[in-house]
Amino acid sequence: MNKNILAALVVAGALAGPGAEAARAQGDDRAGTAAMEELLVPVTPRTVALGNAFTSGLGNANSVEAVLSNPAAMVVGTGTSAMFSRTNYWADIGVNYFGIAQRFGVNSVGITLTAWDYGDIFRQTEAAPEIDSSATWDASTYVVGATFARQFTDRIAAGVTLKGLGRQIDNVNSSGVAFDAGMTYIVGESGLRFGVSLKNFGTGMSFGGDGLQRPIPQQGPGGSGEIGGEIDDLSSELPSSLNFGAAYTTPLSGDINVTALANFRSNAYDLDNYAAGVELGYQELFYLRGGVDVRGSQDVNAWDMWNVGAGLNLDLSGTRIAVDYAYRPSNVFGGVNMFSVGLGL
Repeated sequence: MNKNILAALVVAGALAGPGAEAARAQGDDRAGTAAMEELLVPVTPRTVALGNAFTSGLGNANSVEAVLSNPAAMVVGTGTSAMFSRTNYWADIGVNYFGIAQRFGVNSVGITLTAWDYGDIFRQTEAAPEIDSSATWDASTYVVGATFARQFTDRIAAGVTLKGLGRQIDNVNSSGVAFDAGMTYIVGESGLRFGVSLKNFGTGMSFGGDGLQRPIPQQGPGGSGEIGGEIDDLSSELPSSLNFGAAYTTPLSGDINVTALANFRSNAYDLDNYAAGVELGYQELFYLRGGVDVRGSQDVNAWDMWNVGAGLNLDLSGTRIAVDYAYRPSNVFGGVNMFSVGLGL
């Protein structure tokens, strides 16, 4: 066991060496230039309340929530799991997340959907800059994921998620494909867990559609006119990241357990993140959570570094129902409220 832990630490140290340092510097220079930045936004309350430090997974987590941070963590479920989460984001934007997962022996499979609803947006053009409430347009973003995970031993699991990406802005649209991959390692009965995940690696995204078509003035022997043209849009890469996480659970006093989590995230198109979280659980029934998520330069972060939340787990004749809430404050805009309902059979 000690040799395995030492090997994991050596690998992590190698990845955090000079090559990773150069990649992090490049990520700082390219911050905010990737496509589908929505992929970086955590969309479930327990993940947010614990500082987005969920890479290692937890034994009592909902499989559908755990898969967002690490596909391998989906194996924490022993049967059927489902979840619905709602985020009331900035500017009246709604984010809905839904998924279902099933364990078959040592294998687990799951399907998830994340949908962003931006609502109706007033249409303003160069020719008509005044707001007209009867003239609106809409936009949407969606991510569909299919996950497969396998429990190789009682300590080691691995998984992969294939994601279909789509975005529509009025009459312009784009699509792409990405994947996540990860592993988790449980250190016996010690309560210690480790996880590593690669997220959002895939094809670049480029826009197309009628909204990019523009008439081009043409002057010829027969007089002036217009011909059809289209803006040639350059593709943009996805906001990939490399995550290392650890979690430790231990009894604190009587019926109270405490879990501490930590996570490091190296972003290809953003500043690095350092995260930590603490969860207090009473009789596996009621939970209080708090976490911090800190960037390399907090001055450029619209979010405050701290998050809080709570959860209630009920066992109704073998059906586990979990209701979770989180609050994510912002130093620029208003705070964000998140709710979820999870089921386990």
